Amino acid sequence: MTVLKAAVIGCGSIAKNRHLLEYDANEQVKITAVCDIVQARAQETANTYGAAAYTDYKDLLQKEDIDIVSVCLPNNLHAPVSIAALEAGAHVLCEKPMATSSEEAQAMIDAAERSGKKLMIGHNQRFVSSHERAHRLIQSGDVGKIYSFRTTFGHGGPEGWSADGKDSWFFDKEKAFIGAMGDLGVHKADLLRYLLGEEFVNVAGFIENNAKEGITVDDNAVCILRTESGVIGTMAASWAYVPQEDNSTIIYAEKATLRLEDDPVHSLVVQYVNGEVVKYELGQIQSNDAGGQTNTHVIDHFVKSIVNNQQPLIDGYEGKRSLEVILAAIESEEATKISK
Repeated sequence: MTVLKAAVIGCGSIAKNRHLLEYDANEQVKITAVCDIVQARAQETANTYGAAAYTDYKDLLQKEDIDIVSVCLPNNLHAPVSIAALEAGAHVLCEKPMATSSEEAQAMIDAAERSGKKLMIGHNQRFVSSHERAHRLIQSGDVGKIYSFRTTFGHGGPEGWSADGKDSWFFDKEKAFIGAMGDLGVHKADLLRYLLGEEFVNVAGFIENNAKEGITVDDNAVCILRTESGVIGTMAASWAYVPQEDNSTIIYAEKATLRLEDDPVHSLVVQYVNGEVVKYELGQIQSNDAGGQTNTHVIDHFVKSIVNNQQPLIDGYEGKRSLEVILAAIESEEATKISK
């Protein structure tokens, strides 16, 4: 059996609650190195998994023989560290958003192609059971033509989940580049592209900071989106949804309405126009409210794609397209302002 040597760069909450746990649970992976600029955090993580500890990712890439690198860093470091890891000969799983610009995203794609290594972006919403089932129903034609949608992803903010709490890099525009839209909205942009099977051609974004004081990024955003075939709908991302998370999506179609993660018991409810209602119990979506310690299937999929030499479901091109939706939302925010 092939055993891949993995390194995790960035040992904050996303690494602790997702990447490290899921690598450790995969019998085809051994965590051999970790890196974090906070030495105590790196060492504690290394001790937990029997790995080598580093505070400089360049040292790690130079000294360790690594097959896989997970990049779990502030958004402004996604591109440079991913490119360095690819050039060092490792396959790369990078957290979302993929980069801070379309140009950075393309540079990551180019680096992957030059190195012959795989690049995957950690958009875990595609692997949620209710989303996979809805995708199959839509693609099969069971619900007919899609007319509209509304989707939202909101919670109380990264301070309740991030390793650094209120001092988290998520609130620093220089490091994060964008707030709730980059943290949560890009997940939903990717999900909608997956569910609808289409690209968006028009985006109108309304991005605001009105809930948290002292931060330099958005904490509330709403977008209006239109696909190639004319499907229109709304996408909301927020760090002001208290006291509980909302991660729901509603798809309005010709023959049925699909309600995803909108019911506390049934993760997918399909309401057909003939009056029939089908309720699916497919397990809970991974939640920051619950500590995030559920299997996202992202790691397992990435490992399988490497072992079987298959293209990951969310490769660099897919990550770039989802990123470009939120980049367009930012641009439209400026373009649609009414002059006084």
